[in-house]
Amino acid sequence: MSDDSNPGLTTIFVDERAMKRKLRRAKLLVVEGPDQGQELLIERERVTVGRSVICDLTLADKAVSGTHFEVEATEKGFVLRDLDSTNGTFIGDLQVKEVWIKPGTVMRVGKTHLRFEPEAGTVEIPLSTEESFHGIIGKSVRMREIFATLAKIAPTELTALVRGETGTGKELIARALHSASKRAEAPLVVQDCSAIPKDLIESTLFGHERGAFTGAVERRRGSFEAADGGTIFLDEIGELDLTLQPKLLRVLENREIKRVGGDRQIPVNVRVVAATNRDLRQMVNEGTFREDLFYRLSVVQIELPPLRERPEDIPTLVEHFLHDITRRRFPDGEAVLSVAPDAMRRLQSYPWPGNIRELKNTVERGGSLADEAVLTVADLMPGAQKSIPTVIGGGSAQQFVDDGLPFKDAKTRVLDEFEAAYITKLLEKHDENVTRSAKAAGLTRYHLRELAKKYGIRGGG
Repeated sequence: MSDDSNPGLTTIFVDERAMKRKLRRAKLLVVEGPDQGQELLIERERVTVGRSVICDLTLADKAVSGTHFEVEATEKGFVLRDLDSTNGTFIGDLQVKEVWIKPGTVMRVGKTHLRFEPEAGTVEIPLSTEESFHGIIGKSVRMREIFATLAKIAPTELTALVRGETGTGKELIARALHSASKRAEAPLVVQDCSAIPKDLIESTLFGHERGAFTGAVERRRGSFEAADGGTIFLDEIGELDLTLQPKLLRVLENREIKRVGGDRQIPVNVRVVAATNRDLRQMVNEGTFREDLFYRLSVVQIELPPLRERPEDIPTLVEHFLHDITRRRFPDGEAVLSVAPDAMRRLQSYPWPGNIRELKNTVERGGSLADEAVLTVADLMPGAQKSIPTVIGGGSAQQFVDDGLPFKDAKTRVLDEFEAAYITKLLEKHDENVTRSAKAAGLTRYHLRELAKKYGIRGGG
């Protein structure tokens, strides 16, 4: 924590007494180019610049990409990050991917020059005084900031887009918003867009009439009609087929659906919460996600931090998981499960590529099988902490079934271990050179760096 009296020390600081997080004000000023004189006040942690209307600063320069670069405010200062733009971002003669900027820094994108300038004062970001919100747990500053946002938007009808890595609790956010809303007594319908075959997704979302296609032997209501009066949660919205996106956009705009094979519009009264672990801005750039749909979904954006960025929440989460296990395992109260201090330190230092879901599975397994009430490192250590992750062998599938792990969670764990092992070996082969590694793997440098950061692998810093 720092004091406001030293404006050069940090960009973001916490005022515990006022329960606020403060962001030092700054702006981007266009000093040369088609939009000369236009400026953007930086009043939140992350802002984007590009030609797309989804950006915070929209430029007319045709040499600028849809979402060209972003500026993120951190405790250490402001960092500029190119978002895999077509023509690059330059400071002087140097093309940059990610760089710390300071007052007076001039950046060039296309034919446009922008200058980064400080502004007087601060922007206050409220923090919740609570360490939970309708089933979501966390005492970290990042989570209490999210709790304050949720409490503010829950009573409204605003559409929300939740973004975060796999296992960070995106569905929990949707359930919390629903529980805290005026729609709490109405249905909450959860629809995973990645789990439905392409040829069935329209029928699943909007329903179909009898005879609409082979196998449609009766009329069926879709997810939107089932959620009428309540909330629909569209998980993995980034997986929605491009051909169906215009139809979803019309539903969001008109609050009407048309069943497959039907000829009439049916009004639906739903609140929409969507979630993704993908970068929809990058997908908009690539033409795989509609710009107007992104704009309509992201009225409110909630960025869930990965667990590795809030290790102070791990003891609270572990205690919560162990409480449930203790109640099931020792219904008569003959013992209370806890974690040894050295084991807790190891849990807090591990990067948790599977985030809260992986932590919960680890604690569930350790708490259910431990011989003693105090869980040790041996009881809790995930296999990924003992050695470099390897692709799970065929015999592990039986273990997943025996443990009662849901298919989606088991699949996520396998993919996480594969990604971590692949990125580790890829970077080793290319002497930690991100550019060569990305080219060899057919990935963008940005994507590779994000994967490396996710798994705490060298090359992701």
